[in-house]
Amino acid sequence: MQQPAPSITRLSAAEAERAVPELGALLHACVLDGASIGFVLPFSQEEAEDFWRCHVLPGLYEGTRLLWVAEAEGRIAGSVQLGRATLPNQRHRADVNKLMVHLDGRRRGTARALMLALEEAALAEGRTLLTLDTRSGDKAEPLYASLGYETAGCIPGYCRDAATPRLDATTFMFKELAPLLPAS
Repeated sequence: MQQPAPSITRLSAAEAERAVPELGALLHACVLDGASIGFVLPFSQEEAEDFWRCHVLPGLYEGTRLLWVAEAEGRIAGSVQLGRATLPNQRHRADVNKLMVHLDGRRRGTARALMLALEEAALAEGRTLLTLDTRSGDKAEPLYASLGYETAGCIPGYCRDAATPRLDATTFMFKELAPLLPAS
């Protein structure tokens, strides 16, 4: 039987603060599965929750970061963030950060739905260029390409694998949401 599509919600800072244990569980599960999202093993649930409290919540409260979650079967099944802390000459762009989908919520359109919600909101506030990075060859890279993201380049040895000392390459990608203004 086909699972229903997840519902996508943008969380306020206060809502995210209340959801820290569940957001931490999502991050923890993804890292334990080998996701290259900045953390290495061993990695505890407490460390995962600290990431949300110390690194995400401040940006949500300041307005320099936005957060979407996908909910399915009464729990958070995925999340993505839009980094808006750009310098004055870069207010037209933003960064896609930490796209995560829980293991048992994959292959249901969750990541795509999260990205589309993020892109719609970014464009609505005048962000016409999105950038992101992903481990080269990772499962997310074809998803981003299917959404219209183009590869800007790859840097070898950019990040450490979550479970081993191996250094992996990272692919930097971008997407123009609207035509850029011509150079003057």
